[in-house]
Amino acid sequence: MEPPVNGRAASAWLRKEARAQRGRVALPIALGLLSTLCAAGLAWLIARLLATLLGFPGGGWADVGLALLLILVVALLGMAQEAAQTRAGEAARARIRAALFARLMALGPDDPRGVGEKASLLVDRVEALEGFFARWLPAMALALLSPLLIILIAWWADWVSALVLLVMGLLVPVGMAVTGIGAARESRRQLEVLGRLSGRFVDRLRGLATLVQFDQAEAEARALAGKAEEFRARTMRVLRVAFLSTTVLELLAAGTIAYLAWRHGAHLGANHPDPATALFCLLLVPAFFQPLRTFSQAYHEALAARGAAADLAPLLEGAPPAGLRLAEVPPRVAVAFTEVSLAYPGAPAPALDRLTFALAPGEALLLVGPSGAGKSSVLKLLMGFARPTSGRIALNGQDATLLAPAELRRLSAYVGQRAHLFAGTIRENILLARPEASEAELLRAAEAARVLAFARELPEGLETRVGEGGYGLSGGQAQRVALARAFLRDAPLVLLDEPTTALDPGTEAEVMEAIARLCAGRTAIIATHSPVLRGLSARVLALGEGRRAESPVA
Repeated sequence: MEPPVNGRAASAWLRKEARAQRGRVALPIALGLLSTLCAAGLAWLIARLLATLLGFPGGGWADVGLALLLILVVALLGMAQEAAQTRAGEAARARIRAALFARLMALGPDDPRGVGEKASLLVDRVEALEGFFARWLPAMALALLSPLLIILIAWWADWVSALVLLVMGLLVPVGMAVTGIGAARESRRQLEVLGRLSGRFVDRLRGLATLVQFDQAEAEARALAGKAEEFRARTMRVLRVAFLSTTVLELLAAGTIAYLAWRHGAHLGANHPDPATALFCLLLVPAFFQPLRTFSQAYHEALAARGAAADLAPLLEGAPPAGLRLAEVPPRVAVAFTEVSLAYPGAPAPALDRLTFALAPGEALLLVGPSGAGKSSVLKLLMGFARPTSGRIALNGQDATLLAPAELRRLSAYVGQRAHLFAGTIRENILLARPEASEAELLRAAEAARVLAFARELPEGLETRVGEGGYGLSGGQAQRVALARAFLRDAPLVLLDEPTTALDPGTEAEVMEAIARLCAGRTAIIATHSPVLRGLSARVLALGEGRRAESPVA
């Protein structure tokens, strides 16, 4: 089971989100109360008509017309309530998903979650919250207010019937609590299995070519089938517990009707003092239990939401690092590391150990060394995806850690080992760096990165569509699109992480020319193993296995 601390954190986060949603939830609650009043009025009219049919004094044709009108009103109120609840759920889902996406973007590569797990958080966990805001919150309020309203109305008609309704209503949460203990546990486990299944499915899709290459596609298909079967079994367990909760409620409703029918006389004999009131009290029972039935049906929405919140709350409640904002991006940047150390949680050794170097504006520095020496960690620090454990990082003489991480990223243009292109046109992929850029700026960036050199040969030029991950372009072409983004960004600090990895010599030479143009006049830090890139700068800083900076080599 989930640790109590996590459960309390999830509940606290859900309460905070519920408070933020109060304005949107108030409308479906008000519509529900109006519907309850109309249902009580309809019950009174039907009771009068039934009494007339049984030969007692009762209603007439006016009651029939009014009853038909109330039926129409109840239907319209139900439709309006459903629409208001849907809008409330959609608004909450959109707000939470936007906040979660912004948080994941802020964490960047420092977030250890895999792509599949992130996708599951953004899709499955957020979707699991919609019912909490759309159905559970209104149902919870109406399960308290509507039965109280019915009890007051019943008290006016027959105080004993009102007392019976009150006692039976108090037994509902007891029965739901007993069944809810198992439902909460099963719902959490179901979400955990779904998250693992979603993450595994996405990750295996990304590596499908590798699985086929090593003849593991069938084995992985069987493994996925096993996970899917586990998810099916968990889902059926949740449904069994949900049906048990509904059964408890129906038994209470049946017991209430049976007792009131016995008390008022099953056949309403001629000696009954007030047949219309007796029928009215019986007809109030469905109106009394309907909000409780809706509450019971929505109960699993709350359980699913708590399971999802257990994963989302620690992420969304963890406030992003605060910091200063830049009034404007400076045209040139000087970088200085002074005794900078960086240790990752759980790592046996620090990634950087008292690293010291300085770069004047417009200078380029090559970081070389074996894998794991800390080259990529230097770039993470400069982009705000990590904070130094000790030491000082200065930009133009000012402490860089005082800036908000997002502001650090405004200062830099980054190109990694493998450019990721999104499904869309080449133009759209370049404009990701600066969506507001003009056509002239876009073309200059594409020309500088030599994107136009291959785009002119394509049928639709820059409007050519590429698939997710750059499908349709070669590795060198995708890398040049990434360089075009860096040119369009026009940041004073250029950060490159093995930009020519896995390129053939001819393509590497073309990309190298574009990189040289990108670094000209800008401060640049390049992590590389490639001897070709050594020609970009006379300043080389070797990071040794001890992760301590060695003397720069000219």
